[in-house]
Formats: sequence, structure tokens, C-alpha cells
Amino acid sequence: MKQKDIISMNDMSKEEILSILEIAGKIEKTPEKEKLKFLQGKIVSTLFFEPSTRTKMSFESAALRLGAEILHFPPLEQTSLKKGESFTDTIKMVESYSDAIVVRHPFDGAARLAANTSKKPVLNAGDGSNQHPSQTLLDLYTILEEKGTLNNISVAFVGDLKYGRTVHSLVKALTHFNPKIYFVSPEILQMPQYLLDDLDKHNIKYEVLRDFRDYLDKIDVFYMTRIQRERFPDIEDYEKVKGVYVINKENIAGKCKEDMIILHPLPRVDEISTDLDDTKYALYFKQAKNGIPVRQAMLMTVLDEIKNHIK
Repeated sequence: MKQKDIISMNDMSKEEILSILEIAGKIEKTPEKEKLKFLQGKIVSTLFFEPSTRTKMSFESAALRLGAEILHFPPLEQTSLKKGESFTDTIKMVESYSDAIVVRHPFDGAARLAANTSKKPVLNAGDGSNQHPSQTLLDLYTILEEKGTLNNISVAFVGDLKYGRTVHSLVKALTHFNPKIYFVSPEILQMPQYLLDDLDKHNIKYEVLRDFRDYLDKIDVFYMTRIQRERFPDIEDYEKVKGVYVINKENIAGKCKEDMIILHPLPRVDEISTDLDDTKYALYFKQAKNGIPVRQAMLMTVLDEIKNHIK
């Protein structure tokens, strides 16, 4: 890595992305007892300023399975932030207790600020509607495992494309692999223009759609997202679009490619019917499980432990 932190897919080259995925694959094949030596004696702090299940627990599981200890950030009302301590002062304190810091925050740019403040490595676990690089890397890992390649695939992003940081990160990463992209959303949740401009700059083909049903036979990866109530400044706007896209056996089976896969960063609400869970298309739970080796590879990389343990 050129930098000690993993903050944004904008910072990562194609080679760095593929390196993380390769390392994740090697770690996944390593016996559990052997992995416990990889980060023995290291402390990883997890600072989550907004709710999380998968990202927080998988980062912590990843670190524990490598032999590291976890320093948990307490609920906000029990921290000095409640007394008025600044975010940067909190980061300065936590870095003195840690070897690496994982940060999730509701404000865009908070992870970058943490990285600029800390001398210890910082990993972005999601900042506002901006970026979510660890999710993107596990998404790519899942696609690579299932498709055998990241090159020249067609991907449909469906749902909340305006506030969806997982979408923003993954779209940026895919510019290295010549995809064809379909953006499917209500008008008020369209992909931000600056990201479309970036696709134009990289000569990536894309279409902006309102419905996915006529395109199912063209899609390799169907990336569904939740309409995120918590991101809407005006709740009335949320009420207008909630539940607008739903996929189930009836509207997928027999109409999509036989090898199409469905991904979702989770949690889901009602946008993916549970009747799809046992089908060959549903990869979202395996996708979540892949967060373990990928986040292990991220921790090993920023802590510069690859050369000591991975051949």
C-alpha cells in the first residue's frame, strides 16, 4: 500500500485492490490456529459513531481470529464526547491505546479527518454517504469467487444510489475493470453527478433506468440496496420512495441470467423477499461472511504484517 490507511477507493490502485483480494484468499486457506499468531500482541480499536452489526462484528471477529485484542468504543453517551471533547481529540487519545483504528461515522469525510489526525493506521468502516471501502473489497472478493473474474461484467445497482456509500465505493473500484453498469433508482435517489462524470472520464458504459425488469437477461451482478430512511433530510421524501423496488422469485426466476448473482450490503428491510434466500442467485449472506478474510487482509496490510506471515 502507498498509504498506511484505507479510507477511500479513490486512494487505491487496481494493483492494491487485487493485492488485498489475493491476501484475503490466502488467509482464508490458512488454518485457524496458525492465523492466531498473525496479529498477536496488537490492539485494534473500533470506533463506531453510528449503528452497525455486520461491519463492526466482522472487523472484530477478523481481528480476534488473527490473535489481536479489541478495544471497544463505549456508547456515545458514556464517552467524553458527551462532555464536549472534539472528534480529533478523541482520535488522538485512542491512537495512544491502539495499533490500528476502525472508524464509522455519520459525517462524510470523518474517516479522512481521523487518518490525518492519527499516526496509527485508520480503516474507514463507512463515513456518511461517502465511502465504505471494506464493503467494496468484500463485494469484489465475492464477485471474483463466483464469476472467476472482475473484468467486463455487467452490474445493476438498484435502490438508493444517492446516499448509498456502498454503491459509491464499488462503482469507483469497478472503473479499473471495464464494467457495463445499470443504475436503477427513483429520480430523487439518482447516482451523484460527480460519480457519473468519473465514469465518463474512464469511458465506462452505463445506463440510468427507472425499472430493471427488462434488463434482467443482461445482468451478471444484481446489487440491491435498502432505501435508507436515516439518510433523508425530509421524511416525506422517504415515504414517497420506500418499497419502490422489490425482488422475489416471481419477478426474477426464468427472467434473469442463469448465473446471475444477487448481492446486498445488508441489512435488508423488504426489498429482497425471503423466498429468494435458498435460491442459487442469493449470495448476500455469503457476501457478508466474506467480510472476515477481507477485513483480515486489510488489517494485515495496514499493520505491515504481510511479509511476516503470508507467502
